[in-house]
Order: sequence, then structure tokens, then C-alpha cells
Amino acid sequence: MTQFINAKEDLVTEALDGLLATSAGTLSRLDGYPHIKVICRADWDKSKVALISGGGSGHEPAHAEFVGEGVLTAAVCGEVFASPSVDAVLAGILAVTGEPGCLLIVKNYTGDRLNFGLAAERARALGHKVEMVVVADDVALPELPQARGLAGTLFVHKIAGAVAESGGNLDAVAEAAKSVISKCASIGMSLDTCTVPGSEKEDRIAEGHAELGLGIHGEAGVEQVVLANAKSAMAMVLDKLTPHMGQGPVVALLNNLGSTTPLEMSVLAKELMDSPLASNVEFIVGPSLLMTSLDMHGFSVSVMSVSDAEIQSLETPVNLSAWPGVQRRTSVRVDRLPDGLAPVEPIASDNPETRQTILSICDLLIDSESALNTLDAKSGDGDTGSTLATAARSLKGSIDKMPLADLTQLMPALGNELSQTMGGSSGVILAIFFNATGDACARGMPIQKALAEGLSRVCEVGGAELGDRTMVDALHPALDALSTDLSSAAKAARAGADATATITKAKAGRAAYVPGENLMGHNDPGAEAVALVFEGLASGS
Repeated sequence: MTQFINAKEDLVTEALDGLLATSAGTLSRLDGYPHIKVICRADWDKSKVALISGGGSGHEPAHAEFVGEGVLTAAVCGEVFASPSVDAVLAGILAVTGEPGCLLIVKNYTGDRLNFGLAAERARALGHKVEMVVVADDVALPELPQARGLAGTLFVHKIAGAVAESGGNLDAVAEAAKSVISKCASIGMSLDTCTVPGSEKEDRIAEGHAELGLGIHGEAGVEQVVLANAKSAMAMVLDKLTPHMGQGPVVALLNNLGSTTPLEMSVLAKELMDSPLASNVEFIVGPSLLMTSLDMHGFSVSVMSVSDAEIQSLETPVNLSAWPGVQRRTSVRVDRLPDGLAPVEPIASDNPETRQTILSICDLLIDSESALNTLDAKSGDGDTGSTLATAARSLKGSIDKMPLADLTQLMPALGNELSQTMGGSSGVILAIFFNATGDACARGMPIQKALAEGLSRVCEVGGAELGDRTMVDALHPALDALSTDLSSAAKAARAGADATATITKAKAGRAAYVPGENLMGHNDPGAEAVALVFEGLASGS
């Protein structure tokens, strides 16, 4: 996969220097590249207990972006998914440890335990007070004697960091960390593996499935499960976590494993907070990128029952963009619409001829869905047919509520309906068209002139004119010819729509961003839809 990197061997050092260059001077590094990659607080004076964490890179913003007041004092970074060396860890310890000592926070991976552990021994031999805690919060594989360390590590960083910042001694800081470790649990789920720079991406997760309980280095999970939707995904994760939530209030951390979109993460947040399995979750961290696995398309949830002191430590503000803060659970607040915005419900009335006209247009648009989508794929995103068909289906469902016997009421009612069911620019354009047409009818204009008035308003607001390769190219000539008869209007609409196939430079709409060679020979989908409607009406279908 092509990635925004230079040389693979320089990836981590260049990324760290990018972080330092944008840190406003709050961070520094030790002069030991490429083998020693240690990020430190630039303002550190060694007067308090130091907190050091780290491990392989690829989990950003962990760990370097959590270096700052109230969290980590230093982060020791290895290459991607590789533990830093003993010398690198020792350099970090010696750089930031004063008389109060330091605490090493290590995730439970063999390389990290060995390298951080030996560095701690060497530092103690040099007279430094060093304690080490190991985070093992993964509950995916309960039969393993040593669970992996996952995003629950961030609870340890924040709570132990708050105790250290407040002046707690090394014993107090270590005990706070151990308390968190004993209570936190995590598990992840992903739709895909991650892409390690310079390596082929593993393709082991089947289409339509997700992997439950995979590690943050792309290690295989406990099982592959059928993915139905976000609700079922969250339910499976919470089912594994529920036995570990403990008593009392719980804080949940919702972590983006890398490339899950913000929209998806917000849906997962909703499912987390709505789930009965999370009824005792009173606090939430995220959803955010916190401890990632490069570009993994997945998420993880970490939970922990919290004491009053621990939640106070989590809520203590820190000036770190990587830490989103902890929020107290609240219900969804819904405010009433402002006066004048909610549409006035029209009084329903019937007119068989008008009803049949509307239903015929709706059926025609529904039948043309696929063809219009195919045409739109040449110049847009291929959804014109679906947009129109969706609105048509909705309009058919609400036809009995329409004031069919009164055009002055019907036109704005159609505009309101389409603005709600079509979305995007199409719904707005048609809403303007029908509302302006209704206004013209209310001023006594005959329907042909009222429709022309509606089109004039659309052109004024939307900026499209004849020749711009939009629906106007078919609708304008059709309305001009409508005063003769419907057949003439249909022929004019068809001629206008077909003429758009020769226009290679659109001046409005999505096609304005499409190269001319993609437009040549293809009708504008909006103009084509107009032509189809007039042809259908003229044929009596």
C-alpha cells in the first residue's frame, strides 16, 4: 500500500520530530537517534515522581503524545511494533528521574517486560528509585497465563499521572497504578488487519465478518464473527467485558484502533451508551484515537470500576490534545424546534387527476432508478436515481395527506416533503421550485406561468442557467413549450436533455468538478430525469 512516508527506516524518527516541531516547545527528545528515541517534558525539573511508558511505535497518539503535565514524564519509543532497547529505556530513566524516583508503566509483552525490567535493574544499581507495573487488561483470551496490555494502559497513565503531579510519593503513585491495573479490562474488534510499513497486508478476515479480541499489533483474535451491524458488534464486545466491570460506577474508554471513521465511532458510542450491558457505565472517555494499531479499521472498549479519588484523577484537566477528557453520562437532550420552522400540516383534499399525475411521476422515477444511477456515475457519485426514487416512494406514502385540490397549498406541501426526503442539493432545489410556484399560484398566476416563476427562482438562488449542464437545460425549454401542449413540452425537454451530452464543461452542480472527457456523450442525469417525466406525462403513462 502506498503511504505518506519517506524511507521505512526513518519513519519513527521523522514522525517524532514532526511531533516535536508542532509541540510549541513543550516537548524535547534525547540526542540518541536512531537507537534511542525518548520524548520528554521540556519543563521537567525532577522534583516529583517521574512516569515513563512506551513500547513499539504504531500506536499513536500513545505513547509520545501523552507526555505532558499530569500524565507521562517521558515516552520511550521503539520501531513499529518493536520494543525499545534496554539502553533506550535506561536513557529515559536517567534523563527524568530525580530523588522522588520513577514509575515504569509497561504493557504485558515479552519484549517490553524484559527491556524495561533490565533497564530498571540497571537504574537501581546506579542508585535510582525505580518501580515497574505491568498492564495486562486484555480479556479476549482468558486461558492465557499472561494477558496482553491494551488501551486500559491509558487509565494507568492518567490516574497515576495525577497522583504524581499532586506530589504523591513513589509508593502512592505505584499503588494507584496497581489499583487501576487490578480493575481494568479491554477487548477490541476489527473489520480488517493493519498495514505495517514495508510489509504486505495480511488478508485473513473474511468479507462480512469481524475479528473479536485481536491484539494491537495485528495478532489474531479469539474468533471471527459475522458482522450484522454496529449494535451487534458492541453487544459482543460488552458481553466479554461485563464480568469484569465490578461493582459501583464504571468508566468506559472507547478507542479508535486507527482508521474507523468518526461517523462510525459516534454510532458505536451510541450503542455503547444505549446497551443494557453498560447500564452502570457512568463515565466515558472518547470516542477518540487513543491507542491505535496503525490503520486498523476497528475499535476497542476498556472498562474499569472507579472510586471517587480515581474519577477525580481522570477528570483533572491536562493540556494534551491526545487526551479527550472524561465525560459524565447524560441522556440525549432534545429541544423543540423554533417557532415558525416546523412545517404547518396542510389540510388534506383530493383531486383524482392531480393524484394520478403525481403517482405516475413517482412510478416513473422509481422505475428509472437504476438507469439514472448509471448515468450519474459518469459525472457524479451515482446516486441521482436512488435520491429521486427514495423521494418518490416517500411521496407515494404521504399522498393521502396532500391538499391535492388546492395548488396554492399543494405546491409548498410538495416542496416541504421533498426537502425532507431527498436531502442534499436536489431536495433544496425542488423545495425552492415548488414553494416559489405555490407563491405564484397564490398571486393568481396560471400554472404554466407559476411553474416558470418557480424555475426563475431556482436559477436565481442556485446560480444555474441554460447551458450550464443541469436540469435547467431540460426544464426551461419544457416549461416554455408547455403553453402549447404537453407533447411539445416533452419534445423540448428531450432535446434539452440530449443537448447536455455535448456540453463538456459544466458550470454548476457536481459535474463542474468532473473532467470534460468524462461528460462527453452522456446526458446530465438531472436533465434526463426531467425529460423522462415529461415524456411519461405526454404518453399518458
